[in-house]
Amino acid sequence: MENKRVLLGMSGGVDSSVSALLLKNQGYEVIGTTMELFAGSSCCNQNTYLDAKNICKQIGIPHFTYNFKDEFKEYVINDFINCYSNCKTPNPCIECNKYMKFGLMYEKAKEMECNYIATGHYAKTEYSEKYKRWVLKKSNAGKKDQSYVLWNLPKELLSHIIFPLSDFESKEKIREIARENNLKVANKPDSEDICFVPDGNYKKFLENNSNIKPKEGNIVNSSGKVLGKHTGLYNYTIGQRRGLGISNPVPLFVLGFNKEKNEVIVGEEKELYKKEILVSNINLLLVDSINDWMDVEVKTRYSSKISKAKIIENENNIKVVFDEPQRAITPGQSAVFYVDDIVLGGGKIIG
Repeated sequence: MENKRVLLGMSGGVDSSVSALLLKNQGYEVIGTTMELFAGSSCCNQNTYLDAKNICKQIGIPHFTYNFKDEFKEYVINDFINCYSNCKTPNPCIECNKYMKFGLMYEKAKEMECNYIATGHYAKTEYSEKYKRWVLKKSNAGKKDQSYVLWNLPKELLSHIIFPLSDFESKEKIREIARENNLKVANKPDSEDICFVPDGNYKKFLENNSNIKPKEGNIVNSSGKVLGKHTGLYNYTIGQRRGLGISNPVPLFVLGFNKEKNEVIVGEEKELYKKEILVSNINLLLVDSINDWMDVEVKTRYSSKISKAKIIENENNIKVVFDEPQRAITPGQSAVFYVDDIVLGGGKIIG
């Protein structure tokens, strides 16, 4: 008989609460869990635990809380700080998904003899006859789809992951189900910010939690001419136009950084476009290697539109050649590759 026991990650929000309800109605033996990750964060505070526990009590499933604050600091916060220290722009949700939600949580699931883990992400896993393997796919949620932040999952886990919200097209439908079932979190607002920077001020977070401090340096153009002063490299992002404090006949944008010289490099908008990039820290889900040029669609940020490109594996990196030059490609962000609606894999943008 199939083991239908599933460990569900619960944040106290409407997505994971409705996921619990749906799984129970589908005949799964559901166990809810909330991970303590960072004191005062938007996804793990006293209200989070209470909301998750109350929902579990209401629908009649057990709930456990686990303290993973040390691991979260090691895998997520330290990576966040390290990226900014090296002039990269991180996406901490991707590290959290890999190491916490689909790493440590899966270890807990095995301890509890659960065959599955589940979360309230908008994504889909299924067995593909065409590729003869389990695949990660886009959900039906359009702009809400979260497959982009899941590219780094271990491929051997895909057959053990359930995304109960995969076929829903809108968040409003999820809230409707919550209201129909009298779940008190039905109208709870979404958390949009980085969970451990709930006020959105990542610069203050870096200054308070690392050795990164304001350090003045030069703003220069591509040929090295000094145009002004900056207040610290971490205060700027590629593509930024406002707040540079430079008067110039043509608008200037941040193109990149020279860490050794403590310089912010600026230029005209046309200099922001790139036709080719390199991607490292590869995780391939759909194939085992890419030895010949392959046509794919690529997302270079969670909110960016998909672009057509060709990719090939080169030692430990993937070379990406876009059909059309792309604007403000940012090292540290992820490039995620799609074939139709299936996630081929992804990696971290080097530049």
